[in-house]
Amino acid sequence: MNTYEVITNRIIEKLEQGVVPWQKPWGEKAEGFPKNLITKKEYRGVNIFMLVAAGYTNPFWLTYNQTKQLGGQVKQGERGWPVVFWKWLEVAAKEDSKKETEGRVPETVPMLRYYTVFNVEQCDGIEAPKTAAPEAREFTPIEICEQIVAGYPAAPRIKHGEARAYYVPSADTINMPARELFKSTEEYYSTLFHEMTHSTGHQNRLNRKTLTDLCPFGSTNYSREELVAEMGAAFLCGRTGIENKTIDNSASYLVSWLKQLKTDKTMMVMAAAQAQKAVDHILGRMEVGEL
Repeated sequence: MNTYEVITNRIIEKLEQGVVPWQKPWGEKAEGFPKNLITKKEYRGVNIFMLVAAGYTNPFWLTYNQTKQLGGQVKQGERGWPVVFWKWLEVAAKEDSKKETEGRVPETVPMLRYYTVFNVEQCDGIEAPKTAAPEAREFTPIEICEQIVAGYPAAPRIKHGEARAYYVPSADTINMPARELFKSTEEYYSTLFHEMTHSTGHQNRLNRKTLTDLCPFGSTNYSREELVAEMGAAFLCGRTGIENKTIDNSASYLVSWLKQLKTDKTMMVMAAAQAQKAVDHILGRMEVGEL
């Protein structure tokens, strides 16, 4: 597999997870761009997108040998991230007809290469510089939103830690970035409502096939599930009177939505019905019928 394929495959993986590597990530990185822990040099080009999309809050990265050099080790099972660079290779000068080429300066051509790095959060025994706390943004809880979150019956666990928002069906857990990292309080709640809607599809709740049947990004089920989550968030935002801020973070789904909507004229109505059922479940309502 060549370097271009390695990088492209990783980007495809992130897109399949609903992460757009070239979009601005949650919040602001306290230390700016990703950088090497030892050299302190910032990564450039596509490497910035790749490493930011990895989802770690610490900006410092190391190669495997650098972790050993510092007396640490990569945690078992951790997967590294490719970093590309251009290497200039000397090649023999091309002969110009039958002219003498002796003494001619060899040509140099660029060759793309890559090596693997690990975030310091993936390592044991490594002391990284303490990063400044992210820019504090005032977070004032919205009472009616808090009531909905607290009233969700048999709700999934909600934890705040990693730099991206997602729901894990196998662990029945919602991960949310720290509240203070969101651009606004409304963005936090609308994002949480999106993930809560996903969680209603768990087999112990509504057992929604678009969630329980794992499907690749862009497939009908995947597109429908994201549309259900987006509509559910919109319903809950409307109920609480806040603006839905998640649509700007949904660019990775737009193409697949458009493709599916053009071929399946029932998708919107059915997704809205599923979203309504999800909202009813979150609000603890009795089912009044289904499509």
